[in-house]
Amino acid sequence: MHTLYRIQLLLMLLFAGSAAVAQKISYSEPEKDDYKSTEFEIIGKVGGNILVYKTDRGDYSVSVYDADMQLKDRIKLDFLPRKVISMDFVAYPDKVLMIYQFQRKDAVFSFCATMTPEARFNDAPVMIDSTRIGMYSKENKVYSMEVSEDKRRILVYKINQDKEDNNVFYTFLYDSAMTLVNNSRLSLPMAGRKQFLSNFSLTNEGDLVFNKLERTSNRDYVVSGNFVMKRALVDSFEVSPLSFKGQLLDEVKMKLDNNRHTALITAFYYKQKRGNVEGMYLYKYDYQNDKPLYEKSVVFSNELKMNARGESNTSSAFNDYFIRKVINTANGGFLLTAESFSTSSRYQPWNRWNYMYGAPYGGMYYSPYYYSPYSPWYYNPWYWNNSQGVRYHYDNVAVLSFDEEGNMQWNNFVRKSQYDDNADLYLSYLMVNIGSELRFLYNELDRRSYLLTDVSLAPGGKVTRMPTLRNLDKGFTWMPRYGKQISARTVLVPCVYRNYICFAKIDF
Repeated sequence: MHTLYRIQLLLMLLFAGSAAVAQKISYSEPEKDDYKSTEFEIIGKVGGNILVYKTDRGDYSVSVYDADMQLKDRIKLDFLPRKVISMDFVAYPDKVLMIYQFQRKDAVFSFCATMTPEARFNDAPVMIDSTRIGMYSKENKVYSMEVSEDKRRILVYKINQDKEDNNVFYTFLYDSAMTLVNNSRLSLPMAGRKQFLSNFSLTNEGDLVFNKLERTSNRDYVVSGNFVMKRALVDSFEVSPLSFKGQLLDEVKMKLDNNRHTALITAFYYKQKRGNVEGMYLYKYDYQNDKPLYEKSVVFSNELKMNARGESNTSSAFNDYFIRKVINTANGGFLLTAESFSTSSRYQPWNRWNYMYGAPYGGMYYSPYYYSPYSPWYYNPWYWNNSQGVRYHYDNVAVLSFDEEGNMQWNNFVRKSQYDDNADLYLSYLMVNIGSELRFLYNELDRRSYLLTDVSLAPGGKVTRMPTLRNLDKGFTWMPRYGKQISARTVLVPCVYRNYICFAKIDF
């Protein structure tokens, strides 16, 4: 009996120890980076260091942290021009490629600089391309970038949309050493401003894939579309039409599966204008063999809608849900997460379609070039500083599991109810894939303060609320949606402490 007791006690201690390790949190010290004016992006873990890019009113720097989040160095990027239009990073185990663009007089330049794990630069930046644009605007975003999943191929491209009936592509394909593999100039016919391009991705072979979609005249719904592909070494497009069968779509998303050489297109669909979300539209394409694998509609059952509805009625349960993430599974299927999001204001009623698509030319000013938006991990305080009188609502997260043929296997929900006035930087969630399960990190209001909550999702769909994370220091307000997974079981999440930005590393 005593032996059995000792074994049980030993197992309890082992589990307690593993739980403690799984919840280790390390904080960085604030560096006087005001959260109201500092933009940042988590670059990742490079050579044992953790790198974070920061900019504030034209001052650019990279903070270098060790494994315990102690600041090792802060390197000023003095070689950058005063005004950088955009910045993209590709992190490798031993280096970072920093691809940026800036305007000088009437031209926009794209450059690449190679950063060491210590945020140093041994070589001068190399110019990728330049474009004369005239004087349309002080900030013309011209170049976009896509990176393959294995990071062995990088594509810098620009799309001239000056003519409504023709988009001219200029592409520059590189390997991970920034050696030019191929450059192309090719055209894609367009049918006016109702058509637009979205969901750009790069395969591991260096093939550019995207969607050409057409929406209604009032820009509410997508009514037709195409899967478009430019192979790495070919100067032409392959276009495969999508047949929506009279359905109306919105928020079309695309996910590549590089292992199976397939592309999955997903969207919520409606039967009529201003109707309710009826289910999911799914289209899977084998881009290696140039053939569609399936195209179908998955109708949401009343039971699923009842679980999703929150404060809505059953028929409109999914009307406020937006697709957040599509994850490939080992069996050829996928998981899809969608979050309930809405706003309320005394001055303007909530309209889902205000949040769906930007202007066809990417902004309020005229520019002839298409430009992809910022990285999802990029924090820009100017996006929310002007949102007075608006209340943001971020509620339940739906998780839908589909098999390799697009049939729904199971569904479940991460239950949450979040709101804030004038800003939403503490709302929404961070999803972490630790292999054995998914973890959802989000804030809950607890006695007028935010408390970081941890929820796990098992492979079969079981949702479990985990114990409160250890070492949740008071005074730190977390911004989970801007966090980033930097290794198999580690995430870095920004926090605000006394109005200054710092970072917390969680080891699961």
